[in-house]
Amino acid sequence: MDAVHPASGPIAIVRVDGNAVAGRLSEIFRKDMTLASGQCRTCHRETEIASTVVELDDAGLIVLCPSCKHTMFTVVTGPVRTWIDLSGISGLSIPNA
Repeated sequence: MDAVHPASGPIAIVRVDGNAVAGRLSEIFRKDMTLASGQCRTCHRETEIASTVVELDDAGLIVLCPSCKHTMFTVVTGPVRTWIDLSGISGLSIPNA
């Protein structure tokens, strides 16, 4: 899938399932994130991270609700810092085990 970035033009985006973001989040939270879950702020569906839809590009990833396709959260990784925007979910539930 291609998208158009306002500054640089067409960019390639790969769409995969939520297991792709679980690996990145496991590096940050030091937990298995495949069973973590969040509630979409738009449609209020509670869903496990592994069940989400993830769009990948060179800058990071966008996690979409599998029900309504709105953005739940984004992860952008730079050379010295990672940014996580969780504004599309009402919370992130991470299993202790």
